[in-house]
Amino acid sequence: MMKKRIGITVLCIIGLALFIGGCAQKKPAQEIESSTQQEMEMAKPGGIQPSGEVGETPARANTAGLEARIAEFENTYVYFDYDSYTLDSRAQEILKAKAAFLKERSDLALRIQGNCDERGTSEYNMALGERRAKAAQDYLVSLGISKGRITTVSYGEERPVAPGHDEEAWAKNRNAQFIIANK
Repeated sequence: MMKKRIGITVLCIIGLALFIGGCAQKKPAQEIESSTQQEMEMAKPGGIQPSGEVGETPARANTAGLEARIAEFENTYVYFDYDSYTLDSRAQEILKAKAAFLKERSDLALRIQGNCDERGTSEYNMALGERRAKAAQDYLVSLGISKGRITTVSYGEERPVAPGHDEEAWAKNRNAQFIIANK
């Protein structure tokens, strides 16, 4: 009698385990269809290419690509000569590339920050920083970027990017920086 009870209990436990295992949550049909469609797109020549990261979706890859492009955009400065707000040919090329990106992404707004080295009075450097930011803004507008998408601010000598009190540091601190305002 005792052996029968143990046998029945074991069978009940095995049956319960099989029942619970068989009730695993199933994907909705729409989700299965969507993932199958993504896999088919990835398999096509020239289709969406997998990035190699586990769990990365095409949307996440696009976001990462945009973030990288914005980082490159923001980390490319325009530099100026001492006591000048004139855009040289190198600055114009950089601004052309920035304009091309902004034309592709008309949803993005831009803040241009004008900066100076530590030489000169604070008032003079604030005014010079503003002229530098405006020069960059005017050039972007001449390339077809709406002035309404661009704001400018001068930080004068208040936000140096390079420490030091020599020509190398000063040259790096005479710049216009470009910040995407609505990431």
